Amino acid sequence: MKNYTKKSVAAVTLGCKLNYSETSTILDNLCKQGWKLSSIDDGADLIIIHTCALTKQAEQKCRQKIRSIIRKNPESRIAVIGCYSQFNPVALSEIDGIDAILGSNDKFNIQSYSDITFGMIPRPLVKVTPEYKFDAVYPGYSLSAEVSKERTRAFLKIQDGCDYGCSYCVIPLVRGRSRSIPAGKIVERAHLLALSGYREIVLTGVNIGDYRCGGLVLCDLLRMLEEVSVSRIRISSIEPDMVDRELISLVAGSKKVVPHFHIPLQSGADTILKAMRRRYDTALYRERVLQSADRIAGCTIGADVMVGYPGETEEDFIQMYRFIEQLPLAYLHVFSCSVRSGTLLARQIETQERKPVKSDEIARRYKELVKLGSRHEACFKSRFIGKECMVLFEGSRPARAGIQQCSGYSRNYLRVLVESADSQEQETLSGNELPVLIDSMDEDLNLKGRVLS
Repeated sequence: MKNYTKKSVAAVTLGCKLNYSETSTILDNLCKQGWKLSSIDDGADLIIIHTCALTKQAEQKCRQKIRSIIRKNPESRIAVIGCYSQFNPVALSEIDGIDAILGSNDKFNIQSYSDITFGMIPRPLVKVTPEYKFDAVYPGYSLSAEVSKERTRAFLKIQDGCDYGCSYCVIPLVRGRSRSIPAGKIVERAHLLALSGYREIVLTGVNIGDYRCGGLVLCDLLRMLEEVSVSRIRISSIEPDMVDRELISLVAGSKKVVPHFHIPLQSGADTILKAMRRRYDTALYRERVLQSADRIAGCTIGADVMVGYPGETEEDFIQMYRFIEQLPLAYLHVFSCSVRSGTLLARQIETQERKPVKSDEIARRYKELVKLGSRHEACFKSRFIGKECMVLFEGSRPARAGIQQCSGYSRNYLRVLVESADSQEQETLSGNELPVLIDSMDEDLNLKGRVLS
């Protein structure tokens, strides 16, 4: 029998940066109540598994991870939290060994973790508040740099939920409506993260371009955050209709908000965008991407692209392919459509209003877009060979016999590798932002360079 006076907790996070920021906040609140941070390998009293439900594949990975952790940690209490818990608590209840299933809002109730670890309560404890009752917006932020032993990048949540109602998207069903954290609280937390030693803050949320609180919008918040003593402020994924002239101008003139946009495209065919209920067409998307590339020096622009949306014809796919070919995108995140129960798309398939694309066609289209994305990436990165950029180094690892490799990211999110036989020199790089001359690009499309003295 374990000695529960130790109260040790470990966490595993699956899914997005928003999940990571919220996991850290939960751990921080537990630590304030006397818990000790531990690891799964050390056999923590409580293991929190923060889940994702964006796709069927994400759910499958969650189930595999949960079962693996339960099998390897038979004495630990297991709390499964987050989007999958919110979306399908019944499926999780069928997995033996789970002690608690906590939904998107209920995961922030710190008492629940003590109840399942020390209390005599029926298991599993299931607390899943319906998403239409979500009113509060809970904070999300990385643990202090001293605690996390991370000296480079912190995540900071500014917003949660979404009002867009895209036909395929499950997020409103698990995260609720759009709501934002007051700017004063965000700035206060950003100052604390900076004081703890972080060099970069990544703003996270479900739809951060929709940030609205107390009459302030995203650009107002960014101007306030420019006063925080970090080198970089990075915007995570942002919807095309939110990349307006004011935001582009702000990033172009900022010394801290970095030149990097991730702008979801989903489809390059207007008929499919309309079916998806996206709030833009290809003309608007092209306009915002070209304006960003033209106005912001060295701007890296990436996109999410979906293949196999039910009803997508070969002509739709060809339109998308040609549309992407002509855009100055630096990379693509390609994924196949996953039909989620409860969405408009699921209902349309049930009534045969839309018909699924054959699996072999989806696989072919997926491969073609991945190849196109690789060509875009190689073309964009090759522009920086022979140029100098500032790299924020994260950590080192052995590359080959006698050689250490340290990696980091430029301001515009290019991964850069530096190799050296001097392990002590490599250790001094971690956590520092230094000038690097880019010499080459390897076959995995990693940029390689050398630190300038």
